[in-house]
This record gives sequence, structure tokens and C-alpha cells, in this order.
Amino acid sequence: MPDLTPIRAILFDMDGLLLDSERVAYAIGRETSEHLGLPWSHEVAMAMVGLNSKDGYRVVCEAFGADFPVAAHMAEFGRRYEAAIDAGRFDLKPGVHELFDLLDARGLKRAVATSTRRSRAIAKLDGVGVWPRLQGLVGGDEVARGKPAPDIYLAAAQLLDVPITDCLVLEDSNTGVRGGLASGARVIMVPDLLAPADDVRASGVSVVASLFGVIEALGAL
Repeated sequence: MPDLTPIRAILFDMDGLLLDSERVAYAIGRETSEHLGLPWSHEVAMAMVGLNSKDGYRVVCEAFGADFPVAAHMAEFGRRYEAAIDAGRFDLKPGVHELFDLLDARGLKRAVATSTRRSRAIAKLDGVGVWPRLQGLVGGDEVARGKPAPDIYLAAAQLLDVPITDCLVLEDSNTGVRGGLASGARVIMVPDLLAPADDVRASGVSVVASLFGVIEALGAL
């Protein structure tokens, strides 16, 4: 485990970390491509994990060509995704409330730093009842550079008025871990769809199986 003293704030990723939503997004992306008669591949979908929409579609165009109809795909994906939010298809990951209870007991601040745009992220978090338990959020549409750049973590730390070096970043994706490390925060990875990449393992980042592993690490302080 990383040295967690002093930790004054936790910066959470959202999709795949707080919410079991990456599998839903994966399915909707495939369904959207099939509906529009467009190419799709598992490898491209995995390469998009952790990226914001702009960077994700850049990966798509690199794979399938510059003439890929981004606007049409984005519109159809968005329609289906919003319907999934309204239908309550996004569940909390195990351990979220227990971890928040510990943070409350320790007086630790917390914010979400997500590649998802702000309005959509708040709707998802509110839908599962955790939005009131957060002190802030920075969305992917609120920073100049998305993950793996450090911008979103630095903005979240500033929002909480806590030095980034006193923050712990919790991430499920390799892209997010890289950005957390670049920001100067301490990082724990809780993998979801992707195993730790070679460079992430080489960095020495701690990897735990679930948020209960994070609780155990923080509880030892």
C-alpha cells in the first residue's frame, strides 16, 4: 500500500469505480454501432475506457477511419445512454457506502473526478443516492485535457482546497491511474474491465480487488 499519511481528501473516479457502469456503456456502444451499421471491435472499446468523449472518438477514428460518422454515433449513443440513466441501470459498486461512512468518521473530504461530462455525471450519482455524500465534482467537460493528463485531479484538489500531495486518487482504469500519478497524488487501483497494464504495475501502484480493500487500507491509519 502507498503511504497514506497524511491523506486529507479522496478523489474518486466514477464509472467502473463508484458505479458498475462500464459494462453498460460497452453494451450500448456495441448496440449503437450495430444499429447504425458501423464497425465495432472489443479492442477499440477497451482502448476507450477512462477517456472522455472527445478522446474516445479520436481512438475510434484512428481505428475505423477519419470518415467515421462521429456526430451520428454520439447522438445515438447519448440517446440510449440517457435512457439507461432514466431506467436506473447503473448500480453502485460494492463498498461505496461503507467507504463513505469511514470518510465521514475520519472527516476526510471527497470529490469525483470523472471523464463524463458534469451534467450526466451528477444525474448518475444522484440516481444512486450518493451525490449528497460528495463535496464536489469535476467533469470531463470542465478541463482542457482529459485523462491521462493530470488536469482533472488538480482541479478536484483545488475545489476541495487540499494540496494534491495530500490526496488519494482511486481509479479503475489504467488511463486514470496514469493521470493520478502525473498529478502528484497517491493512487490505488481497483480494476474493473481492465487488468493493470505493465507500466502501471511497474509504477508500484497498489492494486486491490474492491473498495473494501481501500477501506482496509484507510482503516489501518
